[in-house]
Amino acid sequence: MKHESGTTAKFKTKTLLNGESSLQELFLDGIMDLYWAENHLVKSLPKTIKAANSSALITAIENHLKETEQHFVRLEQIFKLMGKEALEKKCDAMEGLTKEAEEIIGGTEAGTVARDVGIILASQKVEHYEIASYSGLLQLAFTLGLQEVASLLERTLEEEEAADALLYEVAENQIEYTAPEQ
Repeated sequence: MKHESGTTAKFKTKTLLNGESSLQELFLDGIMDLYWAENHLVKSLPKTIKAANSSALITAIENHLKETEQHFVRLEQIFKLMGKEALEKKCDAMEGLTKEAEEIIGGTEAGTVARDVGIILASQKVEHYEIASYSGLLQLAFTLGLQEVASLLERTLEEEEAADALLYEVAENQIEYTAPEQ
C-alpha cells in the first residue's frame, strides 16, 4: 500500500507470517529505538556533566546517567521477556537532540549561567522525548497484554518524569540568574 509520500507502509494492518501483529511489530520497533537512544545517552551524558557549572545541575545529570544505565538494562529485560534478541535501531530523534545539546555547549561560554540554562533546556527536551516514547509504549504494552513488560516501562517512565521535574527545580531554584548580560 502506497501513501502520498510515495513510501510503502512499514507496519501492515494484518497479522504477519511470523504470527506477530502490526502492533507487536510497532512495539518492538519502539523498544529497539529506545534501546539505541538510551545507549547513546550513556555515551553522551558524561560530556554534558563536564560542561555544566552548577553543582545541582551536575548532580541531576549524574543521577540521570545512573538511571539511564538502568533503563538500558530494563530494555534488555524487555527483549528477554518477549523472547527477542536485544537489537538497536538508530534513533534519529535522540541523535538530533544530543547534537543540539552539543551545539548549545559549543555556543556558550564555560562556567556561565547561559551554558547551564542551555544544558537544562536541552536536557528537558531529551526527557520529554523519553517521556513521550515510554508513555506511548506503556499504553501499547497494556494493549498487547504484556503486563511484565508494562511494569518495567512504567518504572522507567516514572524515573524520566522525576528527572524532568528535577531539572525544572534546578532551573527555578538552583541557578543564579544574577548577570542579565549572560
